[in-house]
Amino acid sequence: MNFFRGVIGGQAAGAQPSGAETIQKLCDRVASSTLLEDRRDAVRALKSLSKKYRLEVGTQAMHHLIHILQTDSSDSEIIGYALDTLFNVISNDDEEEQEENSQKQADDLGAQFTDIFIKEPENVTLILTLLEEFDFHVRWPGVKLLTALLKSQCTQVQAIVLVSPMGVSRLMDLLADSREVIRNDGLLLLQQLTKGNAAIQKIVAFENAFERLLDIITEEGTSDGGIVVEDCLLLLLNLLKNNSSNQNFFKEGSYIQRMKSWFEVGDDNSGWSAQKVTNLHLMLQLVRVMVSPVNSPGATSSCQKSMYQCGLLQQLCTILMATGVPADILTETINTVSEVIRGSQVNQDYFASVNAPSNPPRPAIVVLLMSMVNERQPFVLRCAVLYCFQCFLYKNQKGQAEIVATLLPSTIDANSISAGQLLCGGLFSPDSLSNWCAAVALAHALQDNPTQKEQLLRVQLATSLGNPPVSLLQQCTNILSQGDKIERRGSKVQTRVGLLMLLCTWISNCPIAVTHFLHNQDNVPFLTAQISENLGEDERLVQGLCALLLGICIYYNDNSLENCTKEKLKQLIDRRIGKENFVEKLGFINKHELYSRAAQKPQPSFSSPEQMLFDHEFTRLVKELEGVITKAVHKSSEEEKKEEEVKKTLEQHDSIVTQYKELIREQDAQINELKEKVSSMTAQNEQMQSTITQQLAQIQQHKDQYNILKLKLGKDTQQSGGTAEGAQVNGLQLEELEELRRQNAQLQTQLTEKDSLIASLRLESAQSADSTTAVSENAELLKELDMMRGQIQAQSAEISQLRAERQDLLRKVETAVQGGMSTAGGAGDAAKTSELEGRLSAQEAEKLKAEVKGLTESRTGLEQQLASANSTVAILQTEKAKLQKEVTESKKEQDELLVLLADQDQKIQALKEKLKELGELVEDEDDLDSRDQFDDDDEDEDEDGEEDEPNP
Repeated sequence: MNFFRGVIGGQAAGAQPSGAETIQKLCDRVASSTLLEDRRDAVRALKSLSKKYRLEVGTQAMHHLIHILQTDSSDSEIIGYALDTLFNVISNDDEEEQEENSQKQADDLGAQFTDIFIKEPENVTLILTLLEEFDFHVRWPGVKLLTALLKSQCTQVQAIVLVSPMGVSRLMDLLADSREVIRNDGLLLLQQLTKGNAAIQKIVAFENAFERLLDIITEEGTSDGGIVVEDCLLLLLNLLKNNSSNQNFFKEGSYIQRMKSWFEVGDDNSGWSAQKVTNLHLMLQLVRVMVSPVNSPGATSSCQKSMYQCGLLQQLCTILMATGVPADILTETINTVSEVIRGSQVNQDYFASVNAPSNPPRPAIVVLLMSMVNERQPFVLRCAVLYCFQCFLYKNQKGQAEIVATLLPSTIDANSISAGQLLCGGLFSPDSLSNWCAAVALAHALQDNPTQKEQLLRVQLATSLGNPPVSLLQQCTNILSQGDKIERRGSKVQTRVGLLMLLCTWISNCPIAVTHFLHNQDNVPFLTAQISENLGEDERLVQGLCALLLGICIYYNDNSLENCTKEKLKQLIDRRIGKENFVEKLGFINKHELYSRAAQKPQPSFSSPEQMLFDHEFTRLVKELEGVITKAVHKSSEEEKKEEEVKKTLEQHDSIVTQYKELIREQDAQINELKEKVSSMTAQNEQMQSTITQQLAQIQQHKDQYNILKLKLGKDTQQSGGTAEGAQVNGLQLEELEELRRQNAQLQTQLTEKDSLIASLRLESAQSADSTTAVSENAELLKELDMMRGQIQAQSAEISQLRAERQDLLRKVETAVQGGMSTAGGAGDAAKTSELEGRLSAQEAEKLKAEVKGLTESRTGLEQQLASANSTVAILQTEKAKLQKEVTESKKEQDELLVLLADQDQKIQALKEKLKELGELVEDEDDLDSRDQFDDDDEDEDEDGEEDEPNP
């Protein structure tokens, strides 16, 4: 404090006290007065002097004002004066009338006073506490003071707010304030608070900020709203930009759907206000933030899908084709549509179907390309159209084929303008920027698509009357060789760079295109001449691209042309250029200052047309090819041959591995089928077990019934001396019991046959149990069949026991009948029957008949269930035979393939040893693990040493 007083200096004594003295007296009153009214008057006076005597008030009164905030919080008036005074001391907003040096000193004063204030974090927490006061004279000055602190020392104040309990929540309450001035200043406060702090951004987002901000935007009139809409959009940008968590929360909350209404532009687009242009520009930026190429691919794809489903993309395309839209809004809309469709097949297909409202209707792509190749259009608009075309073709082979098809002779329509015609027109236009844009656009139609590179070789161009047509590839090389005739130096470089990038993209990874390029005998001498010359700084880039093009001709050369083989081209470089000089010229590309700028992001961003030299996708191609071309140029012929042999061997090995993979897939499919069959058999087995359980229960029930019948027969025989009982049984049951005895014998015979059938099935399964993995899995089925057999044997034993008991019963019945007949002598049967029926009650006779009838029905059901079980066993036996046959064939094929693999493995191992002797680094294939596993499993089977020759 003494330091600040020394800066001011003393003043001569006079009649009137100086400002410093007055402020000192006021500070004494604030500190010493016991009456609240006196302190309030003193603070009011300090507020009135704080703007004029900012330094004095800040140095002398700050700690007194902070003490007032701590002790007099019950009086809103004095708190408001104190907050206003602190705001005047810390804020730099009212220093606009000062000179530049004075403004700089004022900024330094604000930063110094902010440091003093936040040195005690409790001071910031105190202001956050005061914001809970609803009184306007407290809340509004508090909001302004905290905003000024954030502007001066943002990072430090953010850290204090972040650790303050409920600090962010108190600030979010400002958005719900009914007083617009507090709500609007609260928006400005949150803008400063959320700058560059992801943690605070997340807290604000989860405090329902998106819902409140979108409601405010809707209330204020969306794009037609005022400055408040702009503040809300800026805050949304702070919350979403480079914050994947908030972006995901925004998407999951279905807030993307609410953005559609922002872009509902009417037919009358005249008279756009500056505020509306600003608002719509920020809204488009918000859409781009959600689908930016720097976001994770999954998040971007999800947002693109949502924008298509809710109709947002359709709305943007409507603005794109509307008339009267300002140029900067149209440019930003094109950029926004570009990133919404980039890499999304559904969105790209929709964009391809959009037509401009013209007569006749034309595709939107054609209309945009017309703007791109028109040199009278604004530069930024042409760049935006190029970016849109690149995004349309990004990972879109269908779109690439459609563009190339418009150039082919069979699809050209003379009555309409196509995209291919526009690109060719721009490629050979006198405007160098049109040349560059058309070349880059055509290169994107060939990117990572060898099929379309071959198709484009069919394109023929008509030249002057009477001359034969030439191919598009030849015409591009002709323009390159005639580039020195162009008068404008800069334009010549831009055109040649564009054509060289197109040619490099075209013939890379396409040996047929390389052959077509080398077939023209003038191309290689032209490239070597360009590379070997010592040209100026502007021509270095052209030399580097020529070296790249010649290197691609070497690396992707299939040696189909005798005069332009790999070896002869390398000898030519060695004689005419020199390998070291060639590599040095090749390095000119990535050393160019504009190369790194283009490599940063996909969107072309250049301040002037002369800076448009590199394309983002082309920089990726350079990174991919530079190293391999350098290595290919330095390799000798012997190394080249060895590498070719190794490459062929590895390709052969890859084909064999591919065959094994297919075999393994087939075996996996077979194993899955066998598993399904086992599951089906298991289900059938469970069903059979359930049936057997039911049969056992019925057998037990029959045993109980026979026991009861046996007891009844014995009791009646004792009571009647055996005569009447035997006659009754003979009359009612004798024939039925004989029938049951015969059915029981048949049932026993069928069970015996079933037992032998299951035994033979088990023997066959045991013989093939160790043949393959599929049969080993069938062991569980065999176990289940064994269990079933045991259950059936138990059932058979019980049935045998029941049969023996029944035979005993029948013998007793026959004995009883014979005894009854001998006792009766020669009396008539009718009289005996009548006498026996009189002794046996009618009720017992009916009961006995019912029991015999039930026993017969139970036996019939048991026979039906046995027949069902026999049919199930027959099905199982059939499926088992099929399974055994398939396993045998699979094992035979596997043995043959394993022999082939062993032979191939020895050859590959020998080749790897040769490569290691030559100093090459050899890496093992992950897919060899499966081959090694097969070798280990079948090592015993291959000990006989017999190997077959591989059949590649």
